[in-house]
Amino acid sequence: MAVVLSLTWAGVTPEQYDAVSETVDWEGQPPEGLVLHAAWFDAGRMHVTDVWESQAHFERFFGERLAGGVQKAGISGQPDTAFLPLHRRFVAPGVSGAE
Repeated sequence: MAVVLSLTWAGVTPEQYDAVSETVDWEGQPPEGLVLHAAWFDAGRMHVTDVWESQAHFERFFGERLAGGVQKAGISGQPDTAFLPLHRRFVAPGVSGAE
């Protein structure tokens, strides 16, 4: 079942996020099961909303690739996360690719 991951991580900077992105290269080598990823920052916190084919897909990606990138970037602490069942997904016509 597809899920939405909502993640907030205090203290993570845009520079650390970019370092993890470069190390893990999820845009160049998308992890199996990832449907959508969006990230933004406010008040010293990183926010991420992902859509995954299943929670197990995210957990596999985290264990095999993401955790190492997080450690290498010097990110500490733990994020607040929630996985919720996806009710519906709509992608506007003409939308594709990373930005």
